[in-house]
Amino acid sequence: MKKVIYQYLTNKIKERAVFLCLIDPDKLEIGQVRHVVQTFTENGADAILVGGSLMLNNRFHDTIKIIKQHSTIPLIIFPGIFNFVAQEADAILMLNMLSSRNPQVLIDEQVRSAPLIYQAGIEVIPTAYLLIESGTLSSVQYMSHSFPIPRNKNDIAITHALAGQYMGMQMVYLEAGSGAELHVPCAMIQAVKSKIEVPLIVGGGINKPEIAYQKVQAGANIVVIGTAFENLLDPIKIQDFADAIHKK
Repeated sequence: MKKVIYQYLTNKIKERAVFLCLIDPDKLEIGQVRHVVQTFTENGADAILVGGSLMLNNRFHDTIKIIKQHSTIPLIIFPGIFNFVAQEADAILMLNMLSSRNPQVLIDEQVRSAPLIYQAGIEVIPTAYLLIESGTLSSVQYMSHSFPIPRNKNDIAITHALAGQYMGMQMVYLEAGSGAELHVPCAMIQAVKSKIEVPLIVGGGINKPEIAYQKVQAGANIVVIGTAFENLLDPIKIQDFADAIHKK
């Protein structure tokens, strides 16, 4: 399968950092999706991630379809559970939570999702997913029964990131968790980036453009923003994040 979306992202990275907006279908009414998508696409987002830790309202597939109808940028699934798969999507992050020791998030969910991904025929981007201590119990930490990597242990983050790269992962994702109290430390981002060769994604708790810019300066190739837009979808704020992330 051609790596169209992966190539799109890596080509962008050669120019500057990439801005991904995260949409959680549980936190967005169907009637709001079109407006949200158009606002993101018109104000600097490079691609849209769709996913969450739970799926209480069963709006995942409807949300995906509406996004594809009204978006001019790629749609990438950010799976929380195995059945977060839709053939309308452009790609899916095949997450392997290497920071965990729970077999459910190391192999079980991936095996259960594999036939669905195969049938959907969508592009797969293998991603080493590392949960980082964020000062609070995040949804992903609770649902995955996983201990996060201590935020002052750069060596542990480095070794896990390298393991992911050596196992063939095409990206490394440092995740503080949705609405995290503390975002991933810049020192950790810098330390990990200095050792790996694959693109580095950073997300969780980044609620100001200046913080996003700090993550890019530290070495983040891709910055994910989600919770910062949930309560107020301000085009100016989105553009401010885009400008901060895209700044060289």
